[in-house]
Amino acid sequence: MKKNELIIECSIEKALNIIGSKWSFLILRELFCGTKRFGELERAVQGISPKALTDTLRHMEANDILVRDVYPTVPLRVEYTLTEKGQDFHKIIKEMKIWGSKWG
Repeated sequence: MKKNELIIECSIEKALNIIGSKWSFLILRELFCGTKRFGELERAVQGISPKALTDTLRHMEANDILVRDVYPTVPLRVEYTLTEKGQDFHKIIKEMKIWGSKWG
């Protein structure tokens, strides 16, 4: 590559870096239905380990896909809700679902 050439990032690559792992898509699917607690997400996303769920939720929070609300109760109550940025992904997930039904 020449020194003067610009590096243009691929939009798809950028989106995938923001979303994160394969688990993110399944977590998004659950959060499109509304706010969920950690245990609800863990039960809804088949096969995800608590560590993978925690890591994925942290990644999504760091990328402003969801917000984590902590309530000072005993035991501690933590809820996850999609941000506007996360909700904006709903259309894409819907299309992936349609594509998966057709070709899966």
